[in-house]
Amino acid sequence: MDLSKVVAISGKPGLFLVTTNGNGKLIVESLLDGKRIPAFANDKISSLEEISIFTTGEDKPLKEVFMSIHEKMGDKLDFDPKKASPVELREKFLIVLPEYDEDAVYQSDMKKVFQWYQLLNDKGILDFTVEEKKEEAAEEAPVEKKAVKKETKKAAPKAAPKENVKAAAAPATKSTKKPKKV
Repeated sequence: MDLSKVVAISGKPGLFLVTTNGNGKLIVESLLDGKRIPAFANDKISSLEEISIFTTGEDKPLKEVFMSIHEKMGDKLDFDPKKASPVELREKFLIVLPEYDEDAVYQSDMKKVFQWYQLLNDKGILDFTVEEKKEEAAEEAPVEKKAVKKETKKAAPKAAPKENVKAAAAPATKSTKKPKKV
């Protein structure tokens, strides 16, 4: 799941997908209606990759919050975030992220997170299976690197004895002295 190309623009509804960039502007495509518009340098643009939610411990990246929503609630939300009461929003957000900071995360933030999740999921941008494969590959990668290192260490000692055998053989052939009798 790559959220680096998905942006929110202050003052404009919905989310946008960055298509190209030009001189002092980005060309973005609305995920709501598919229209392309320019987003200029003076617009406040936030990549979803950089957004995180305040918690009582370390802040949680939005990607992890989306994964938690997917694990706990599935692909489709069982409620409408726009019409949900403040109490219902808090209850649902507690299910998804129990350690969120109640003083710093507002009702509007909760509503946005759920709306964004539903929009991105409906558009097929959130792909949780790819994330699981990356995690498995990351766990297996160090094992493969260790195996490569072991192979190179094994190859080096094989070359060294050949040189030693030649060096040891050379003095033996030069030495023609007979052993002394005692």
